[in-house]
Amino acid sequence: MKYIMRLSTGFLLVLMLALVGCADPDEETTAVDEPAPPPEPEPVTWRFALEEIEGSVQDAYAQEFARRLAERSDGMIEIEIYPYGSIGTSSQITEMMQSGALELAFASPGHLADAIPEVGVFTLHFVLSDDSEVNRQVLSDPRLHELFHEPYRDEDLQLLAIVQEGWMVWSGDKPLRTPEDFEDFRIRTMTSPILVESYRAYGANPTPMPYAEVYSGLQLGQIDGQVNPIFAIEEMSFYEEQDYLTSGRHAQFVATVAASRQWWDNLPEDQREMVEQTRDEMVDWIDREQIRYNEERLQAIIDAGGTEFVELTDEEREVFRELSVGVRDIYVDQAGERGQEILDTLLELVSEAEGD
Repeated sequence: MKYIMRLSTGFLLVLMLALVGCADPDEETTAVDEPAPPPEPEPVTWRFALEEIEGSVQDAYAQEFARRLAERSDGMIEIEIYPYGSIGTSSQITEMMQSGALELAFASPGHLADAIPEVGVFTLHFVLSDDSEVNRQVLSDPRLHELFHEPYRDEDLQLLAIVQEGWMVWSGDKPLRTPEDFEDFRIRTMTSPILVESYRAYGANPTPMPYAEVYSGLQLGQIDGQVNPIFAIEEMSFYEEQDYLTSGRHAQFVATVAASRQWWDNLPEDQREMVEQTRDEMVDWIDREQIRYNEERLQAIIDAGGTEFVELTDEEREVFRELSVGVRDIYVDQAGERGQEILDTLLELVSEAEGD
């Protein structure tokens, strides 16, 4: 009996070895050596904070930016948009980007110049062209962007885009046609030292104030007037407290789209390329939108009645232009050699584009 059991056991071993020997060597190798499939990419959500409310030019930009990125990424990139005031003031939003707590935001030179003096060039008066198309070309020029690369990186930010949002317009209870009209006029400005000096050069009393407090400041008589593009004056109802809007075409409201340096540096290459492609596509689109926004909002103000729109003549503008030139020296004192190079390049690009 024991002999039969040993024989059966031996037979089974021989049979198992034979079966293994008959196995397809390719199948065996494949089963052992085939790498595990790569993990499926997971959707990501980025936060984009604005310095303006819903319905603004910045909101239009962010909404279209989000739509295009979602389409380009097949729905793998979702952007949550936070209008002004929902997560903080302009300065707080910038601080959140610097710390890596926020991925994307608008950062306007009017407050950002406190940290990056070089960006104060966009608050200087009469440095951009009278032609919006020229300005669009200049503000998207890689030569200008490259000069801002290091200043932004030094503050833990990554510059993505420079966007013009429309001509800045003065408001008040009187037309502001001459420097005499600005004498001791309390005009609300952002915190930029260059903006403050620009209005001091006109004889005004510049008064920095948070954007959210401007309406009550006008209502309570804490300020005599303010300066913003038309669409902002309409959407924030500033015109309700002012009798006149004066357009001197002295400056465009320029905002920059920035990202957290920490986040940008760790972004996968394919996602970074999608952001840059989307950004480049939107240059013409947002410029057409801002023109439409400002034209429609001006008409809404006029239709509402009670506010008169005044445009300065070329002769009146020239007086302000001459007074503004000295502020460029103050800018260079604050921004140093990099600021001088940026100012020279900006003026050269404008001249070059106007000559085309």
